[in-house]
Amino acid sequence: MSDRTRKPRDGDIAQCRTSLAGGDLLVAFTGAWNLGAATVDPGEVLRKLQAAPVPARLRFDTTGLGVWDSRLLVFCRSLTAAARKNGVALDLAGLPDGARRLLELTEKVPDRTGAGATKSHEPFLARLGGMVLSAWQGLPDLLEFVGDVVLACLNLVKGKAVFQPSGLLLLIGQVGVDALPIVSLISLLVGLILAFVASIQLLQFGAQIYVATIVGIAMVRVMGAIMTGIIMAGRTGAAFAAELGTMQVNEEIDALRTFGFSPAEFLVMPRMLALVVMMPLLCVYADLMGVLGGFVVGVFMLHINPELYLTQTFNSVPLVNFWIGLVHSVVFGVLVALAGCYRGMRCGRSAMGVGQATTSAVVTGILSIVLATAVITWLCNILGF
Repeated sequence: MSDRTRKPRDGDIAQCRTSLAGGDLLVAFTGAWNLGAATVDPGEVLRKLQAAPVPARLRFDTTGLGVWDSRLLVFCRSLTAAARKNGVALDLAGLPDGARRLLELTEKVPDRTGAGATKSHEPFLARLGGMVLSAWQGLPDLLEFVGDVVLACLNLVKGKAVFQPSGLLLLIGQVGVDALPIVSLISLLVGLILAFVASIQLLQFGAQIYVATIVGIAMVRVMGAIMTGIIMAGRTGAAFAAELGTMQVNEEIDALRTFGFSPAEFLVMPRMLALVVMMPLLCVYADLMGVLGGFVVGVFMLHINPELYLTQTFNSVPLVNFWIGLVHSVVFGVLVALAGCYRGMRCGRSAMGVGQATTSAVVTGILSIVLATAVITWLCNILGF
């Protein structure tokens, strides 16, 4: 009969004795501490850890310890947690090697409830300062990542980049053709909304024909590119972060480095190239779908002649607006790809880390799109466009 299942003898009864020596609380274990042993209440030790004066250190003595299993670990875990809460130092040298390693491993697992409760009670300025410091500390890593991508692009121009052309074609299909349904729906609805909102005011002056002008300029100049960028940030940026994050967890990226491949060339550059190529095409398609949405409202709700609506659209939208929209789309493609790949390659090596990286990629991508739109609009205003 094994030690885990046999009935304990009198000498094997699990016992726990405490004593104070030089300000340290010594916990001595004797007997068998396995699942077949009697349960020992840790309440006495916990009370001594909380009693004044608080012990300076918590130590363990296992010279009289028999067989043990997870029961000993659970008991020690409750004591170490209480000791850390009360500021008592820990000395795990007296525990068996296996128990000590397992306890050290449990300390590395984040306490979600405690961490969340502590974070929620922090002052707003403290949390804001923590986010600013975290962003500042991560700036060198971000610059290093961008530098690697720039070098990968230079190698591509020189014809020295190492990547899979077949993988690039597959990525182009994923970020381009597969995104057409959602881009069509969102752009069409945006055009409908713009036309409907504009018509409410323009009908009061009998100027409903200018609905075509408002929808055309808004969609071609900025709205088509912005909506496409946000869609790609939520769809493709998150997919990039999840893919590369899973590769990071499975140590596939480390394997690439071991074999001498640059992850920026092999993984990041093809994804960014696919988005840069497809984003302008998706932007033009989104412009057409937005104009179509305005056309539906103008013809079927405002009863504008279809030919007149299209003529007004073509005559009122300067060609420079079309090129500004394309510039927006290219910049958004680069930002979405960088955000998704950066968050994926810098995620933690766990399932929770992949989820956090995916969320961060979407948030970072959308925030980058908004900031880039403001900068491009400011530059266009300065240049007189």
